[in-house]
Amino acid sequence: MSHAILAVAEPTRDGAENRGSDFAPLLRAVRARGLLERRTGWYAAGITANLLALAAVVTGLVLLGDTWWTLALALPLAVLWARTAFVGHDAGHAQITGDRRAARALGLLHGNLLLGMNEAWWNDKHVRHHANPNHIDKDPDVGVGALVWTQKQAAQREGFARWLTRNQARLFFPMLLLEGIALKVSGFQYLKRQPLRERALSAFLLIAHLGLYAALLFTVLSPGKAVVFALVHHALFGLHLGMAFAPNHKGMEMPDPDGERWDHLRRQVLTSRNVRGAALTDWLLGGLNYQIEHHLFPSMPRPHLRLAQPLVRAHCEAIGLPYTETGAVESYRQALTHMHEVGAPLR
Repeated sequence: MSHAILAVAEPTRDGAENRGSDFAPLLRAVRARGLLERRTGWYAAGITANLLALAAVVTGLVLLGDTWWTLALALPLAVLWARTAFVGHDAGHAQITGDRRAARALGLLHGNLLLGMNEAWWNDKHVRHHANPNHIDKDPDVGVGALVWTQKQAAQREGFARWLTRNQARLFFPMLLLEGIALKVSGFQYLKRQPLRERALSAFLLIAHLGLYAALLFTVLSPGKAVVFALVHHALFGLHLGMAFAPNHKGMEMPDPDGERWDHLRRQVLTSRNVRGAALTDWLLGGLNYQIEHHLFPSMPRPHLRLAQPLVRAHCEAIGLPYTETGAVESYRQALTHMHEVGAPLR
């Protein structure tokens, strides 16, 4: 979710083997198929449908009124919030439009106002992730946090953090229940790093989100029911969003900071994992199940990722580059196995 547009990355040439040229034929093939051309109409229809669905859920909440039955709406609202996050993600990658102002407006609407997530924070974090996925020194997604991703990181943990790392695989999904709230907290914390003018707008929209969300719940529901609804809704949202991102890189190769520098093709393919599935998988995971294609061509519109997959897979096979694709359950198993192995020395 970003006003800084991520363009298609150019390959980095390796001085010893000149491997950067391996990406060029694939890029030409993808361009020749028109797969980098934007699908503005597709996105307009999807955004409109999502906004109408959100409005329908809110209407349903108001019509149900002060009853525990409103908790049933927490699930569809969480699912639609994830769709909202995916739109913001795609806007930040210039998949919807190449106009920076329009892309930022979409990010601010879907991130800050509708979700209470600071699009500037997400952009800063996500750009660094895309540039160096799974790089322990450069990718914030594998930095030390509540979870750790290498045994070297694990060895430095003490106290409660050490216990957490020891059990992080079994605690992973329960911890995702807190992710919806954590995203809001991180967004507010990032405000102090933004330029003053940008900070003012971001803060206004984040506060507006909280005000509108609270006003809706506390107007329709009693205080107790409102708090319970908010907690359940955010828990389901965090779980859903976390499950969409978790299979993509966890348990895949991690470049050695002191080793050979990988070119663009290898840096993105070897660190990414696709999730096999049909249209429902594409919808639930927001196209992130085509993580290899997305990382190779971040500005490629979401509906084109499936079309690009055969080209990418065939190219990788032709040059002997491993291309990883698994089912959804297997992707989570591999990610959890990696987390379990990281904590093994502490057990």
